[in-house]
Amino acid sequence: MKRTRISAYGLLKKDNKILLCRLSQRVMKSAGHWTLPGGGLDFGESPDAAVEREVLEETGLVVRSGDVAAVDSLSDEVDGTKYHSIRILYDATIVSGELVFEQHGTTDRCEWFTEKETQSLPLVGHAQLGIAKVFGNNNLATRHEK
Repeated sequence: MKRTRISAYGLLKKDNKILLCRLSQRVMKSAGHWTLPGGGLDFGESPDAAVEREVLEETGLVVRSGDVAAVDSLSDEVDGTKYHSIRILYDATIVSGELVFEQHGTTDRCEWFTEKETQSLPLVGHAQLGIAKVFGNNNLATRHEK
């Protein structure tokens, strides 16, 4: 079986920090790794609307999507199913809201991190790419996803 998943993520920066979310136990392969706020598109949903919806669901923050900062692609196989993930990373601006954690979802915590603090975190690949885009560190974008 083959599946393609398209998702959209927000690059949110405040006080020289980036917002990351920790993947919950619901994401068994990557539980405990840090990701960008965002997620999969609903059928018929535009990517910019998806990033705004997903960021709100995971963080409690209302954001406005901006320009596309990067597009990431990953192919993997899990339990005999081949996956192709296409991840669209948007620059995003916080409009309103207070940071809260998603309950019973794919993430369980969100925090602001400096570039230096991200270096000691277990990160998924598109988070590495997003951090590199936000802080201009192209070396970080070359780390491989687990």
